[in-house]
Amino acid sequence: MSKIRWGVMSTASIGVRQVIPAMQLGEHCEILAIASRNLEKAQAAARQLGIPKAYGTYEELLADPHIDAVYIPLPNHMHVPWSIKALDAGKHVLCEKPIGLTVAQAQELLDVANQHPQLKVMEAFMYRHHPQWQRARQLVVEGKIGDLRTIQSFFSYYKTDPDNIRNRAETGGGGLMDIGCYAISLARFLFGAEPRRVLGMMERDPHLKIDRLTSGILDFHSGTSTFTCSTQLTPYQRVNILGTEGRIEIEIPFNAPSDRPCKMWHQHGSKVDEIVLNVCDQYTIQGELFSLAVLNDTDVPTPLKDAVANMQVIEAVIRSAKSGTFV
Repeated sequence: MSKIRWGVMSTASIGVRQVIPAMQLGEHCEILAIASRNLEKAQAAARQLGIPKAYGTYEELLADPHIDAVYIPLPNHMHVPWSIKALDAGKHVLCEKPIGLTVAQAQELLDVANQHPQLKVMEAFMYRHHPQWQRARQLVVEGKIGDLRTIQSFFSYYKTDPDNIRNRAETGGGGLMDIGCYAISLARFLFGAEPRRVLGMMERDPHLKIDRLTSGILDFHSGTSTFTCSTQLTPYQRVNILGTEGRIEIEIPFNAPSDRPCKMWHQHGSKVDEIVLNVCDQYTIQGELFSLAVLNDTDVPTPLKDAVANMQVIEAVIRSAKSGTFV
C-alpha cells in the first residue's frame, strides 16, 4: 500500500472546507468515504469533494472494510465515544482537538488505545506540523534566544450565534476548549515540560453560558506562559516567545494560510531577521505524517499521552477560574 484510505466522520465545516481538500493533495492520503447522520448531507459533500462513498450513519462508515483510518471533526463531546468505536472497528484515528471534555475522558481513550497497539491515534493539533512551529522550536532548543523565559499568546474571534457549535456549553463549546487549547499546547511544546501550577480567569456569556473571555498564566519551572482567548473579540492571533538573548514572533500562529508564505521574526541582540516560510498547507502535512506513520508502522508525531496532558492543564485552568487561586 502506498496510500491510506480515509473515512471522514461528519460534514463539519472545518473538514469540508479545509481538512479534506488539503488531505486530498497528499501523496499518501485517499479520502474514500464521508458520513453524516443525514445521508443527503453526506452525498452533497461527497459530490462537492469528489469522494466515492457517502454514508447516512457513522456506523456504516466504520463497518466499511476498505477504510483504514478515520478523521473525526465531530463536536467536542463526541470525540472520545466515536474514537473508541473507531478503534474497536479496527480503524486508525485522527481526532480533532480538544481530544475530550475532561481528563477522565482523555484517559479512557488512551486506555482503549493501549488495548489496540497496532492502531495509531492522534489529536489533530495541526499547527505543530507547520514549518514555522518546527523552526520556532528548533530556535528555542538550540538556544538561539538564550534561555526561554516567557511566552505570550493571543487568539480571538467574534461569534455570538447560539446555533454555532462553538457556543453550546453542553457540547464543550467556549473559548478555552476551542482556541485556548492551542496556547496551552504550544507552551508545553516549546518548554518541553508540564506547568507546575496555573492561574485562570474566565468571563462567561450570561445567555450562552460558555466562556467568552479566558486568560491564563502557566507557571513552568524555568519560566511562564500567559494567554488570552476570546470568542467575542475582534479576530486576532499572535504569539511572542521571549528569552534572555532574543525573541521569536509568529505572525499567524494557528490559522496559517495555505495560499501565501507565512512570516516570523527572530530577534537576537539588536538584529531582527525576518523568516519567510514556503507556501504549504498544515492540514496536508498533518495527513501525510499520520498516513506515513500507519504505512511504516512508526510512532505518530504527537502521542496520545500528550493530549491527556493538555487536557490536564485545561481542566486545571477551569478549576483555578472557579476558585480564584493557583491550581
